[in-house]
Amino acid sequence: MLLEIIDIAVHYGKAEVLRDLSLHVAEGEIVTIIGANGAGKSTTLRAISGLKSVSAGEIKFNGKRISGLKSHEIVRLGISHVPEGRRILAPLSVMENLEIGAYLRKSKKEADSGFQNIFDHFPILRERKNQIAGSLSGGEQQMLAIARALLNQPRLMMMDEPSMGLSPLVVEQVGMIIKEINGRGISIILVEQNARMALNLAQRAYVLEAGRCVLEGEAGAMVDDERIKHAYLGG
Repeated sequence: MLLEIIDIAVHYGKAEVLRDLSLHVAEGEIVTIIGANGAGKSTTLRAISGLKSVSAGEIKFNGKRISGLKSHEIVRLGISHVPEGRRILAPLSVMENLEIGAYLRKSKKEADSGFQNIFDHFPILRERKNQIAGSLSGGEQQMLAIARALLNQPRLMMMDEPSMGLSPLVVEQVGMIIKEINGRGISIILVEQNARMALNLAQRAYVLEAGRCVLEGEAGAMVDDERIKHAYLGG
C-alpha cells in the first residue's frame, strides 16, 4: 500500500477536527475525499503533508511512518500537495514559480529536463513563462500550481479543490489533466466540492462528516447511492 492513514486524530487547539480517521491509497490509484465544508478534508491533506501534527494514530508512506516528519522531508519522499487556493507566488514570474518547484532536482540538466516536460504538457505555461504569475487567469494559475507540484517528481499528488472558481470548460480541462497525471502512474488524492466530477475521476471514495469517515467504497457505486445523490450531487 502506498499510503496508509491509521486512526488519526487532529486538533486545532482543544477542538478535535479529525477523529479515528483511517484511509488508504494504492499505487496508481485516484482516491477522492468528499464532504461538506468543515468536514476535515483539507485538514486530512495537511496532516499527510506535515503541515498539521496528528495527536493520535499514524500515517505511513511506502511502509515508512511519516507522521512527525517535517514538510520538506515528506516532499522528498515523494508527496506533493496542491493546496486550496493554488498558493502560487503571485509577484513572481511563472518561470520563477516553476524554479521553486524544481528545488529537489539534483542538477541544472535535470531541472531543465523537468521544465521541458512541463512545457510539453502545459504549452500555455511556456507562452506565459515570463509573465507575472498573479496576472494569469484562474485556470492558468491552477495549471501552474499543478506543474510546480509535478516538478517534485511525486509518487502521490494531493489536490485540494482544483476546480474552485473555474468556468465549466476549464473544470473539464482540469479533469483531463488529473487523468493524464494519473496515467503516468502517479497516485492522486482529490478533495473536491464538485463531488460529481471527483466521483467520475476516482476509483474509490471516502465521505467525511465532522472529521470522521462515514462511508467508503467504489466511486462509481457512490454516484448511484441515494444518500450521496441527496447530500452532494443535488439529486
